[in-house]
Amino acid sequence: MGAIEELQEKVIGCTRCPRLVAHCRAVAEKKRPMYRDWDYWGKPLPAFGSADARLLILGLAPAAHGGNRTGRMFTGDRSGDWVFGTLHKFGFASSPDSQRRDDGLFLKDAYITAALRCAPPANKPLPEELLNCRPYLVEELRLLTRVRIVVALGKISFDTFLRTWSGDGHQIPSPRPRFGHGATYELPAGPVLMGCYHPSQQNTQTGRLTREMFESIFAKAREVLA
Repeated sequence: MGAIEELQEKVIGCTRCPRLVAHCRAVAEKKRPMYRDWDYWGKPLPAFGSADARLLILGLAPAAHGGNRTGRMFTGDRSGDWVFGTLHKFGFASSPDSQRRDDGLFLKDAYITAALRCAPPANKPLPEELLNCRPYLVEELRLLTRVRIVVALGKISFDTFLRTWSGDGHQIPSPRPRFGHGATYELPAGPVLMGCYHPSQQNTQTGRLTREMFESIFAKAREVLA
């Protein structure tokens, strides 16, 4: 077992946040009627992707009936349809359709992780919960030595990355990078950081984030990598 795999085993067994552990289990037991035949994952979610990835996608947290059900990041919900459909279009995923952790889909040159590994009640993590989860991201960033681009989905993820990066002794540009869709920063001796609106239903259904806007981020990432 490699270092990345060992780290994910630690994540899966994590109990640092009792509120989140209880919520994930409760959702898994109650289930939605449409998923009553599912055996919910119901615990902290491991990251997904290639250990030698050059593209890192940082989300916020698993969805209660998405990743918390299927056991894979951005899988089983509308946000995941946007993420994997776009990753496939630009050559980062083997399929545009991610349904469950054992469906055979794999990522190419990409790695998906999150600021928080458990589904939070009302999709609102507490500051101390994000802090509890941060050491896992620190370790991932140390292990993913080939990462050249980080796409942060949403302001919380963007800020979490900067806190994690600077907290591990890396330099942050001055003035400090500010989140915005398409905002791009070259970090000193580090990756390129790109901000992207999160493909939540609130953003996509209101038109705040369109397919063209979302795809433009990954088109730009592909250009940088090329």
